[in-house]
Amino acid sequence: MAGATILHEIRFGPAGLFEVVEGNLLAEPVEAIVNAANGMLAHGGGVAGIISRAAGPALQLESDRIVREREMLPTGSAVVTTAGDLPFKGVIHAVGPRHGEGDEEAKLARALAAAFRCAHEAGWASLSFPAVSSGIFAVPAEICARAYVGAVRGWFASQPASSLRNVRLCLRDQPIIEAVLKELMR
Repeated sequence: MAGATILHEIRFGPAGLFEVVEGNLLAEPVEAIVNAANGMLAHGGGVAGIISRAAGPALQLESDRIVREREMLPTGSAVVTTAGDLPFKGVIHAVGPRHGEGDEEAKLARALAAAFRCAHEAGWASLSFPAVSSGIFAVPAEICARAYVGAVRGWFASQPASSLRNVRLCLRDQPIIEAVLKELMR
């Protein structure tokens, strides 16, 4: 896929833009990307493994240092590391919930809000996030869709003056695409 296909967009005031796109997260035209992380920042499989391999060893080395200093990161949190060899200013690691933990929608929305806060604190204007918790963590698509849309709406409503003005949800799999588009139409 050469470039991302915009599936839907919503404007929030004069400066906020949320875009749902189908594409490759590693090719997104943004300052930072979000990684679907686990609390140990062990980036072996899924989106995390793809990002880590493309970034090179610097990303995992910094992740290991963060975990040594802070211990396991709680579900709903986010931290920033280098992007290594990737063309971004940083990678934000959002720790989403696993299916069966309970309260997955709220935990996922908190993880995304934490990621958005990281981007804002860094002064970044744009970021793209993948379908956090919908893959290996197996949170149902409908729950994920509600959390994604709710987190973005909540961010733009509460932070109208933020440096973070463009948030993109970069998807690849049809079931999550359908769930997100359905949620946006509600």
